[in-house]
Amino acid sequence: MATAPGKPVPTQALRARLLEARRRSDDLFQILRPEALYARPIPERHRIVFYIGHLEAFDWNLIGQHVLGLSAAAAGLNQLFAFGIDPVDGQLPADTPSDWPAMQTVRGYVARTRDALDAALQRAPLDDPPQPLLRDGFILHVAIEHRLMHLETLAYLLHRLPVELKTPAAPAPQLTPPGTVQDSMVRIPAGTATLGLRRDSGQFGWDNEFEEHAVAVPAFSIGKCKVTNGRFLEFVQQGGYQERSLWSAGDWDWKEAAGLRHPQFWTPAGQGWTLRAMFEELPLPLDWPVYASHAEASAFARWAGGQLPSEAQFHRAAYGTPQNQERPFPWGSEPPAAHRGNFDFTRWDPAPVNAHPEGESAFGVAGLLGNGWEWTSTVFAPFAGFEPFPFYRGYSADFFDGRHFVIKGGSARTAACLLRRSFRNWFQGHYPNVYAGFRVARGEH
Repeated sequence: MATAPGKPVPTQALRARLLEARRRSDDLFQILRPEALYARPIPERHRIVFYIGHLEAFDWNLIGQHVLGLSAAAAGLNQLFAFGIDPVDGQLPADTPSDWPAMQTVRGYVARTRDALDAALQRAPLDDPPQPLLRDGFILHVAIEHRLMHLETLAYLLHRLPVELKTPAAPAPQLTPPGTVQDSMVRIPAGTATLGLRRDSGQFGWDNEFEEHAVAVPAFSIGKCKVTNGRFLEFVQQGGYQERSLWSAGDWDWKEAAGLRHPQFWTPAGQGWTLRAMFEELPLPLDWPVYASHAEASAFARWAGGQLPSEAQFHRAAYGTPQNQERPFPWGSEPPAAHRGNFDFTRWDPAPVNAHPEGESAFGVAGLLGNGWEWTSTVFAPFAGFEPFPFYRGYSADFFDGRHFVIKGGSARTAACLLRRSFRNWFQGHYPNVYAGFRVARGEH
């Protein structure tokens, strides 16, 4: 459940949210058949078994040991499950299933860690604590959002597994879009975009969300809807993957080395295409958003006579108004709800890009939250006044390397609390597995 921006969350509610986040992660692993638990569906990532232990190791290492000062238990497993892998080009892990503990050991570690942490948290004062990181449940926000973010990245992993290794979930309700997709541009007048959070706002944010600042954005045009599979199919059919002038040198070399000729989620099928959904192969849904890497999105945008929007342009189109005021969400100030977009775990797969007209921004731009993150042209970098979290110094700073790009918005598997205006996500430009689409922008000259 989303809360109003800037409103403190009662500590009991935070404890309940942590339990709910755990339930969601447990449910996610339940869709896997036992033989899938040691698989590595994405070569650049850890095996699935790692993530079963990682979520608890993170909570224990951060809250149990760092904040509450509890003595280390199962130190070897705490270390084994401590750190994930950033998908860096050409650096693939080489471990085997036998290098990992038996599942009984991992499940026992999870149960014992949770019990010990919960007992300690029940004793810890959160309203007026001696440890600053406990104040107002700050460290619980960190644990909850970390787990919820992993629920989405885990979905990318599970998506790459063969269908027979997963137990299908109940189908989501059918969505009937109001008419056909409008492949049109919306003009956004010049105005101000406010990025980031104020440190004194009382709202939780990760280190890269601070400090709030205003950016003047010249007038531009942006796609009313995300680019669809149908529109991207035109790019494929017209030779976009073979036209070198559309690709940067690094993107072209990566594409050629990978042998990439179409989006990762597509599969050639006779004279047509299918799409790999979470639990089935579907005839390519032409009105769903295309999911592609930043490299592919950038090439398409050039082919279409534009470019990817900047982070500030996305904010202006999403949260701005013709009166040059700004909203907490594209539709206004009400918290996210199912009729506003495809987010918060309601569905496993995308929906038509025009399926949620009640989520449009003040300028009439559709689908800005949910249904797929949106690539921007903005390289992930700190805002002025950036200060790394002292307890997690590498959360953002390790990725200020010029190779990661900001993505905004959210996907079907993004928790509602991560849909806040200031939240910034990021991925490498050559990572094709993320639930990220895009739209084209054009400046005015």
